[in-house]
Amino acid sequence: MSTRSADAVRLPPIAALPRGLRDLEGGAIARRRDAARRVEEVYRLHGFQPLETPALERADAVGAFLPDADRLTSGVFGLRDGDGEALALRYDMTAPLARHVAERRKTMTFPFRRYTVGPVWRDEKPGPGRYREFWQCDADTVGAAVGIPDAEMCATLAAVLESLGIERDAYEIRLGNRLLLDGVLEAAGLGSEDDAPNHVPDAQAAATRLAAFRAVDKLDRLGPTGVEALLGAGRKDESGDYTQGAGLLPDQVDRVMAYVESGSADPARTLQALGGIVGSSARGRRGIEELEQVLELLDSFPCGAAPARVDPTVVRGLAYYTGPVFEAALTFEVRDEKGRPRQFGSVAGGGRYDGLVRRFGGAEVPATGVSLGIDRLIAALESRAGERYAAQGPVVVLVMGNPGASQRAAGELRAAGVAAEAFPTTGGMRRQMRYADRRGSPVVVIEGDEERAAGIVQLKDLRLGSRIASEIRTRAEWTEHPAQETVPRQELVAAVRRMLDRREFPSNSGAG
Repeated sequence: MSTRSADAVRLPPIAALPRGLRDLEGGAIARRRDAARRVEEVYRLHGFQPLETPALERADAVGAFLPDADRLTSGVFGLRDGDGEALALRYDMTAPLARHVAERRKTMTFPFRRYTVGPVWRDEKPGPGRYREFWQCDADTVGAAVGIPDAEMCATLAAVLESLGIERDAYEIRLGNRLLLDGVLEAAGLGSEDDAPNHVPDAQAAATRLAAFRAVDKLDRLGPTGVEALLGAGRKDESGDYTQGAGLLPDQVDRVMAYVESGSADPARTLQALGGIVGSSARGRRGIEELEQVLELLDSFPCGAAPARVDPTVVRGLAYYTGPVFEAALTFEVRDEKGRPRQFGSVAGGGRYDGLVRRFGGAEVPATGVSLGIDRLIAALESRAGERYAAQGPVVVLVMGNPGASQRAAGELRAAGVAAEAFPTTGGMRRQMRYADRRGSPVVVIEGDEERAAGIVQLKDLRLGSRIASEIRTRAEWTEHPAQETVPRQELVAAVRRMLDRREFPSNSGAG
């Protein structure tokens, strides 16, 4: 077929996104930016400095550390550049940080404390509320051993949640330690990396341990029965998909399930129970000592009253964690898509990853960090409030006979830092008011020929007007709360600011 005939039958592209991705519009973007700004401010106040790494990394710098033993690039979106080099979109923020530290270790000042905010991508099966692109807000301390940095991560995480309006009784920090389950598996006869010659693990044993970790990590989603199945031969889900299990023997499964069920509200009682389960395992005993140390330090911090408890099921699914791990879980109820009550669960997590920098070559550099999924947290806050976040649009100046005058009024507002626009085309007042309402405009400016001749402008407070229409029942109440004002033209900016500062809605000064 000729080029011309091939072009003639070429179909137009399909107007559809790839699975697991989404477009965001005004309200969603504004909510994400606001939440991310609050998180960044907490990180900054705790002494973390910003660091941005590219969205693309060398494929071996991402896949080699994530997350499966059998498929080194599982879950990673890969591509090649014009020279044929294998690249990958970053899967998380931690492997790029480890690469950055390994590359610049000799010139860095340790401990190195950084935060970062941005998107990550995962080639995983999408589902309700589960996307292939999502935003993370991370904070890390690199170059400091177990203890203070781990407790500080938990305290920082508590401060982040409270900065977003989550009360202290609406969340809890759950603490675990990878060494504990390592100790349980060691006591069950699976050994550990420390037993291997030159600390090079047996590939099959390492894969079995990692599968067991991941099974336990799914307790919130699958329940004890699902975890038990994944510890053994495997599990088939409701769609018919089959997940290969860790392949543990029945007595080994029983030991791990005893570990899973050893948690209680009392940290001391939980640690005592764990001591009996890990037995004489040196790794298990060290895990208990590290948890005791973190809990003691956390109690001495200013946020000592922050709700923290030991939860043996917190193990984190990624292979690079090496010690204390933690999650922040929301404890209030929300409704699922079928209206059923449920707890939202984990919205953030992290832990210690002392061996990750070493895998890029060179010496071991201890590190710990926390990662907050901002999109998931926003979904939790919106579910709790029962409504979605609505973006506030700009002040709209209606065009009433003289477009130049309307543009001048909009320009004055912008110069004062207030987002504003003149109606961008022609139309009657009804059409322009409908446009302002659909844009989410808080205030409309009306300056027709009569107003200009009298040196005045009219301001209509759209959101207050909407509230008045729905709540106020008498003429006296309406007069007491006027939704429309007439002010001298020279007071335009000050009068608009007064309207924006009313409690009925937040100021849009500087908003887009």
